[in-house]
Amino acid sequence: MDLMTIIGLLVAWMFIVGAMVAGGQFMAYLHLPSFMITVMGTIGAMIAASPIERIKSLGGMFKTAFFANRKDMVSLVQTLVSFAEKARREGLLSLEGSAAEITDNEFLRKSIQLVVDGTDPELVRAILDTEIGILESRHAGNKSLLDTGAELSPAYGMFGTLIGLIAMLGNLQDVSALGPGMAVALITTLYGSMQANMVFIPISKKLVVRSKEEVQALELMVEGVLAIQAGENPRIVEEKLKVYLPPQQRSQLENAKNAGGE
Repeated sequence: MDLMTIIGLLVAWMFIVGAMVAGGQFMAYLHLPSFMITVMGTIGAMIAASPIERIKSLGGMFKTAFFANRKDMVSLVQTLVSFAEKARREGLLSLEGSAAEITDNEFLRKSIQLVVDGTDPELVRAILDTEIGILESRHAGNKSLLDTGAELSPAYGMFGTLIGLIAMLGNLQDVSALGPGMAVALITTLYGSMQANMVFIPISKKLVVRSKEEVQALELMVEGVLAIQAGENPRIVEEKLKVYLPPQQRSQLENAKNAGGE
């Protein structure tokens, strides 16, 4: 579970709703017709603008944002270095059994299998880079659905405001109703801004972070597998892969290596 996503959204909603409550008229901000116009209108437009497959993946996008399934980069480096050591001792064919044992990382299993099958290094890179590119395109397409919601939410909020103003102006003879009518008209604009800035935009930006993390892990695997195929020294393989790690994880890798050597 990604606590930062949850905490961030809770803080945003807590202070906005808290300000409404502090104003002493919280119920004035609740208006079902405004909610229907803004929320349901935006959802309808999102459905119209996107293919059904992308709509079905909406739940998965929120799951990705709230429940991080991040690759353990340090473990990846350790695994690839161990493969490099085994290949250097016993040859590339010895990795076939290791590849078959990989059940939780389809990309790595496929990469090792390509090497074991004797595929040309340039072709291996081309195949794996193409797979990464398709993954990035899929992520960008999913993100575009949330971007559409963020773009349309304020517009539907304005629709509700215009509808409310038209209704209010049609009843100008009742002066006492002008103030409440204007308040109701503005509620939809508030709903649209909240929906865009407190739901769609934060989740969309978090998906960008998740996508970059996943792509970086895949690129690390590609670099490691190609280095193994080239028969490079395991220590050189490790140094190549450490480039992908932030300083804290590099220290973690060194500590694990030192602990293992004791």
